[in-house]
Amino acid sequence: MYHAETWKEKSTLLLSILWPIMVTQLSLYAMNLVDTMMSGRVGTNDLAGVAIGSNLWLPVFTGMNGILLAVTPIIAQLIGRGQKKEITYSVMQALYLAVALAVTVLLIGSIVLKPVLQTMNLEQGVEHIALHYLIGLSLGIIPLFLSNVLRNFFDGQGFTRITMFITVMAVPFNALLNYGFIFGNFGLPALGGIGAGYATAITYWIILLFSILMTFRISSVRNYRIFVEWFKPSLKAWKKQLGIGIPIGLSIFFESSIFSVVTLLMGIMFSAVTVAANQVALSFTTLMFMIPLSISMALTIVVGYSVGGKKLQAAKQYSLMGVLGGVLFLATGAIFLYLFREPIAYLYTEDPKVVAMAGQFFIIAIVYQISDATQAGLQGALRGYTDVKIPFVIALLSYWGIGIPSGYALSAFTNLGPFGLWVGITLGLTCAAIGFFIRLRLVQRRLGQELEHSTVG
Repeated sequence: MYHAETWKEKSTLLLSILWPIMVTQLSLYAMNLVDTMMSGRVGTNDLAGVAIGSNLWLPVFTGMNGILLAVTPIIAQLIGRGQKKEITYSVMQALYLAVALAVTVLLIGSIVLKPVLQTMNLEQGVEHIALHYLIGLSLGIIPLFLSNVLRNFFDGQGFTRITMFITVMAVPFNALLNYGFIFGNFGLPALGGIGAGYATAITYWIILLFSILMTFRISSVRNYRIFVEWFKPSLKAWKKQLGIGIPIGLSIFFESSIFSVVTLLMGIMFSAVTVAANQVALSFTTLMFMIPLSISMALTIVVGYSVGGKKLQAAKQYSLMGVLGGVLFLATGAIFLYLFREPIAYLYTEDPKVVAMAGQFFIIAIVYQISDATQAGLQGALRGYTDVKIPFVIALLSYWGIGIPSGYALSAFTNLGPFGLWVGITLGLTCAAIGFFIRLRLVQRRLGQELEHSTVG
C-alpha cells in the first residue's frame, strides 16, 4: 500500500488490489455455482432444495461475515496512520469473536431450522434436501468464520493476492468433493443435493488450513506473529469491532436477505419449477455481481488507507473510479445476458419449463443489476470512511421498507406473479443507491471541513 498521487497511479493501485479480490470472489462463487449446477443435474427437487437451503444460509452468513468485515477498514486505517503494532492484537481478538459468533449460529440453527422449514409448506422432497444440505454445511461454519477473519487481515494490508491463491487452490477440491458426494463417486455415498453441503463444509476446512499456513509462510505477514503471540479475549476490543461490524453486518444482511426472502416466498407461493427458475437466474446474476462486489471491497481498502493518511481528495477520487467502474461493467454485461439468457439457463437444467421462466427473470435482472452495482460501490466507499450506522438505516428502509413489501404486493395482487418480487427488489436497490450517494457526499464534505479547520488551527 502507498499513497498514490496522480489519477494514473491511483487507478494502477486500485486495479492491483482489485483483480486478486475479483478472482477470489469469482472462485468463491464458483463453489456455489458448482453446487447449484450439479444438484440440478440430479433433479428439480434437488435444485430447489439446495436453493432453499442456500437462501436460508446466505443472509446469516453474509450478516455474520459483515461483522467480521470490520477488520478490513480497521487494519487499513491503522496502516495508513502508521500504527502497525496494534494489528496483531486486533486480529487475534477478531479470531476469538469469530468462534463466538460461529458457536452462536450453530446453537440457534439447531433450534429454529426445522420449525422454519416446516412453516414454509414445501414439497416433502424439497424440505428434506434443504434440511440435510444445511446440516452438512454446518460442519464448516467455524472454519469459515475463522478463515474470513484471516482473509480480512490479508486484504486490509493490500495483500489480496494471498487470499486469491488460497481460494483458487480450494476450488478444485470443492468440485471433486461435490462430484463424489452428489453422484456417489470415489467410493462416497450418492447424496444428491445433500452432498453439496458436506462437500462445501470440507472445503471450508481446507481454506482455513491454507490460511493459517500463509500466516507462517509469507514473511511480510509472519512478522505480525498471528497464532504465535496470544492475548486474553477482551470485551472492550470486541465492543470496538462490533461497533463497526454490526452495522456493516446488518446492512449486508438486509441486502442479501431480500434475495433469500424472494426465494422463500417463491417456495411458499409458487411451484418447484418457479423456485428452480428463480434460483437459476439468481445464481448467474449473482456471479456477474461478483465484479461490482469486488470493486466495493477494494474501495473499502484504498479509501480506508487514504482516510487514515488524511488524503481525503484521493479517497473521493477512488470512490468515483470504483462506482463508475462497477456500473460500466454490468451495463456491458446486460447486453450479453439478454442475448444468451436461454443458453445460460440450459447450463443449469434440462427442464424446458425452468429454462423459459429463467429467461424471463433474466430480463428483469438486467435492470436491477445496474442499481445493485451502484449501491455496492457506494457502500464500499462508506465503509472505508468507517461510516456504517446511517448506511445501515438506509439499507433497512430501502430493502425491507420498500423492496420486500412492494415486491410482495406486485406478486400477490397483480398479473406479474413471481416476476413482481424481482420488480420490488429493483425498487429497493434503487432507493438504497440514492440514499448511499447522498450520505457519501455528506461524509466527504464533513471530513473535508474538519481537516481544513485542524490545518488552520
